[in-house]
Amino acid sequence: MSNSLADNRVEPLATAGVSQGDVSDFFALLKPRVMFLVVFTALVGMVVSHSDVHPVVAFVSLLMIAIGGGASGCLNMWWDADIDAVMTRTRKRPIPAGKIQPGEALAFGVTLSAGSVIILGLASNWLAAGLLAFTIFFYVVVYSMWLKRSTPQNIVIGGAAGALPPIVAQAAVTGHVAWDSVVLFAIIFMWTPPHFWALALVKSGDYERAGIPMMPNVAGPDSTRFQILAYTVILAPLGLAPVAMGFGGLAYAIIALIGGLGMLALAVQVYRLRQGEPAMRVAQHLFGFSILYLFLLFATLLAEHGFGFFRPVFG
Repeated sequence: MSNSLADNRVEPLATAGVSQGDVSDFFALLKPRVMFLVVFTALVGMVVSHSDVHPVVAFVSLLMIAIGGGASGCLNMWWDADIDAVMTRTRKRPIPAGKIQPGEALAFGVTLSAGSVIILGLASNWLAAGLLAFTIFFYVVVYSMWLKRSTPQNIVIGGAAGALPPIVAQAAVTGHVAWDSVVLFAIIFMWTPPHFWALALVKSGDYERAGIPMMPNVAGPDSTRFQILAYTVILAPLGLAPVAMGFGGLAYAIIALIGGLGMLALAVQVYRLRQGEPAMRVAQHLFGFSILYLFLLFATLLAEHGFGFFRPVFG
């Protein structure tokens, strides 16, 4: 790590004192947008399980998965405070902005992590709790502390943490892991590289200043564009796997087909446009469309399975 980044890591400690943060700042540490995605994909992992679920178990399990995901984000912000301080899109986060002290964030994240795992184990089962603990460990230690600063494959390998919530949620309501949640894991896992590398193409200057070895900064933009296309070629048919396995219906098949073709079309444009503002614009479009694509896939599964799931839960 460069001396400048090391200095930035210490800088928040120099302003240590009474915290200036309020509830909204502590909530921001949980990365609420990411936490929403965690809850949403976890809920879909539950509804495709075809199990009768006690309403309290379902609610507490989702809440603890959400808190565990938020705790991961908090600990990630604690560890990454030095690089957040030099990146334009993250410099206003609570720690680099001086609103929350690093020690407070660490204590907050560790407390939420331990609490979410223990309560999930007591309320549901210890398989789900163990999977949640592994998810937190993988995101904080394997991805944030190791991979993110050491390899351009950080997003590929680290993406496993973001893909695990459906598996954790299914284990919480069934006591086991089945192939349908594994397929959901695979879809999120393969979606992650084209999603984040599209953003990395646009924000490569930010990552360069922070010393983060993202793919465009290490392998170059052209190699990154090719890899975005390669992953998307795998992702598009993989998105149809729920149909082949029988837990995706006609509506899902239509959404997955159209969405997959849209992802492919944008990935091809990203690959073909190599320079200038049009290239950055299409990469930004792919980043935005990828969010819509994943949301529609999981929302359609939720709509197809939700009635049968929510009736025994809340009926």
